[in-house]
Amino acid sequence: MESVIVVVTEDFEVYHDVVAALRDRGVRFTTREPGAGLPDRTRVVIRAAGENAPLPAGVEPVVAAAGDARRAVEEAVAMLRGGDGRTIVGADPDQRIRSAQLVNDLDDRTVELVDETGTTPYLGTGARGMGDVLAAVNIARRAGEVTDSREIEPTPGELQRIKDRSREASEDGRTIDEELARRVAAGELTVGEALAAHRERDDDPA
Repeated sequence: MESVIVVVTEDFEVYHDVVAALRDRGVRFTTREPGAGLPDRTRVVIRAAGENAPLPAGVEPVVAAAGDARRAVEEAVAMLRGGDGRTIVGADPDQRIRSAQLVNDLDDRTVELVDETGTTPYLGTGARGMGDVLAAVNIARRAGEVTDSREIEPTPGELQRIKDRSREASEDGRTIDEELARRVAAGELTVGEALAAHRERDDDPA
């Protein structure tokens, strides 16, 4: 029997925001009044701060605050996934940002497309490469849209990361535009090739 998330709170604002976020994510869930019994298949309970009623063994609590429902839902989904024996792998696309190719190459695997906005932490100097590793971990923890194949339509987060990479890779602080960023996302260009195209276009007197 499939495990579910249960929303249990007296805080109307938290309830409203969490339920809306769960519905947006397409996550299976149910709701209960505080003090009411939980379904046998309950794995995670989302509730407001200060609501500390004891939970049955094996049920994990997630504390949600108004305005922070998305974070709570992502945490609850991560807990739910961790308890069903599946292996979840997060892929942080490389400099060509070949997400579409990754999806199509995974064949019979269940694939979710996740907006990677905000998944790469700033670690400062001396931690080269670790940001991408942690981004992949954060991506694996996020719920996304299940898909079998994908037309090349990068998320806003992908495009922004490509632009950021171009600025970091250029010697003159140059940032490529969205058109070139989309070509990088499609695997048509590397970041270096996109920078060269951007520079050549700027240098063209026409």
